[in-house]
Amino acid sequence: MAEPVLLRVLQGSSDGNIRFSELRALLLRLGFAERIKGSHHIFTRDNVAEILNLQPLGSLAKPYQVKQVRRVLVQYKLTKGAE
Repeated sequence: MAEPVLLRVLQGSSDGNIRFSELRALLLRLGFAERIKGSHHIFTRDNVAEILNLQPLGSLAKPYQVKQVRRVLVQYKLTKGAE
């Protein structure tokens, strides 16, 4: 069964209500490498051309960045690794 944060990201109905720490943990579980430079958390993964550059907005992820993460997860079919 997929975890709640993955479902919430994929549904797209609560992009403004995803905790940054949950989104970060999801990407790490999916095999992304993280590099931190100031407030920027930069995520890369082999076989994924896009670089995800995320910054927290308080304790939440920025809605447009959640949308970017969703697009990458769907495009590269990465949703199975977090089950």
